[in-house]
Amino acid sequence: MSTLDQVLEIALQLPCEQQEMLIQILQDHHYESLCTEMAADAKQTLADFHAGKFQKQSAEDAIAALRVYLQEPEA
Repeated sequence: MSTLDQVLEIALQLPCEQQEMLIQILQDHHYESLCTEMAADAKQTLADFHAGKFQKQSAEDAIAALRVYLQEPEA
């Protein structure tokens, strides 16, 4: 299997136009992967919701909990 350094070395030998095409292909693939991952997460969250794994709360409580969560330092 190729290492990142090997791939970069080969990519940098391509003409500029082909480098731009490669960048676009990689970006498209990356965005598609992100969308697939988000869709799977959303599907799992909906399944968890329908299974009753979430507690009901008001919008105000949910927003307050989110603000606390966003202020916590990352582990």
